[in-house]
Amino acid sequence: MPGSVDWRDRLRASGHRLTAQREQVLAAVEALGHATPDEIHAYVQDAGINLSTVYRTLELLDELGLIRHAHISDRAPTYHSVTDHEHFHLVCRGCRQVISVPENRLRGLSEQVRAEHGFSVDTAHLTVFGLCGSCQK
Repeated sequence: MPGSVDWRDRLRASGHRLTAQREQVLAAVEALGHATPDEIHAYVQDAGINLSTVYRTLELLDELGLIRHAHISDRAPTYHSVTDHEHFHLVCRGCRQVISVPENRLRGLSEQVRAEHGFSVDTAHLTVFGLCGSCQK
């Protein structure tokens, strides 16, 4: 079931109820890895969860820091779990492959940006587009 973050307590502490729909949407994000709201809806629709509930639930879970979103295409945001590791995304414009890269790979750049500009980089929302090794051939 959804990750090591005590998400139930976090939900309640923020004044929200623990519902079966919220639990199922969070479980879908965990199971799918990176998924759009439509993909998450397809995963949970047999449980009678409609698309508007999926969108509202994703927004709430993102606000609470239980999931993250990134823009890895020109479509809807893609949601992913925060239970494995913080990461940023490399997206191939050729084959559309998405590669998750641990955020510590940007540590030097993040520190330099902070020192020069006083700016803290949020790598969880970072997406870098380019071509993977296979598509460069």
